Amino acid sequence: MTPIDRLKGIMVRLRDPDGGCPWDVEQTFATIAPYTLEEAYEVADAIDRGDFDDLKSELGDLLFQVVFHARMAEERGLFAFDDVATAIADKLERRHPHVFGDEAAKGDGASQKLRWEDIKAAERASKAQHGVLDDVPVGLPALHRAAKLTKRAARVGFDWPSTDEVFAKLEEEIGELKAEIASGDAAKAAEEMGDLLFVVANLARKLGVEPEDALRSANAKFVRRFQFIEAELAKQGRAPDQSDLAEMDALWDAAKAAERR
Repeated sequence: MTPIDRLKGIMVRLRDPDGGCPWDVEQTFATIAPYTLEEAYEVADAIDRGDFDDLKSELGDLLFQVVFHARMAEERGLFAFDDVATAIADKLERRHPHVFGDEAAKGDGASQKLRWEDIKAAERASKAQHGVLDDVPVGLPALHRAAKLTKRAARVGFDWPSTDEVFAKLEEEIGELKAEIASGDAAKAAEEMGDLLFVVANLARKLGVEPEDALRSANAKFVRRFQFIEAELAKQGRAPDQSDLAEMDALWDAAKAAERR
């Protein structure tokens, strides 16, 4: 028995109404989807930390999510795990004609990336998805989706020529946000906040930066520096709520200086 067959067999047992796990039996595509997203993020986190033992475990958790969805589909007569594997294998061969088809060894990485996008556009057309933005998944993290939306629009010429125009738009959106905050209209301020974040995601895309990765890195930096503040205050037998902003700000600057050494 192969490891994947063993895993599929375990899934069958877990989903068996007669003797299986009650929690697993009651799950649906909708209830499992959040766990699928969570496992994908945990894979990314293990990679960021360079923890390859953990990466092996997290990839297993993510694979289990695929097996879980495939089993639920098989129970409903929709498709099975082997159909999922066949679908991705077919797609990869179709999208790599320079490897598996008549275009072998043609072009460099950049030209092949453009060819990939052309092939995906043809696939959208065959699915009657004629809009440029039709298949950008709604379930993506919002910043990542914003970058993908602007990238897709840029392919048909809807894009600023340079980052100068994006910075000008950022200043405009900041001004509009300040105006709505001053007016006291919370709903409009929230809308302007969204517009500002969308432009930031577009700027990241123009710079070749993945906004989710950049924000994840900033989050990690914030945690690291705040933990420095906590550690320094703990040396004096105090906690952050026993300090004040000026002191914590000075410790924050000390954390930054320590990172530069």
